Amino acid sequence: MSTLILLSLALMSLALCLAFVRLFRGPSLPDRVVALELFSSILVGIIGLVAIATDVPSLVDVAIVMALMAFMAAIGFARFLERGGPRDD
Repeated sequence: MSTLILLSLALMSLALCLAFVRLFRGPSLPDRVVALELFSSILVGIIGLVAIATDVPSLVDVAIVMALMAFMAAIGFARFLERGGPRDD
């Protein structure tokens, strides 16, 4: 692998760790939702970089499917938060 790809993977791994910390520390539910979306976007980027580095074109399909699933999850979380979040009925 080239040096640029390794550097990009290292920086994206660091960003993934920082997003993971924000996901667990909060402080509120919308912050966690944004961190989860960031986490999945960074993961899609990492899969794309691995696809470029290894010349495996099927990994691009995996990245596209993962991006679509993350988008649908973000829509679901947004609807959940719009309706008032968790309730204790």
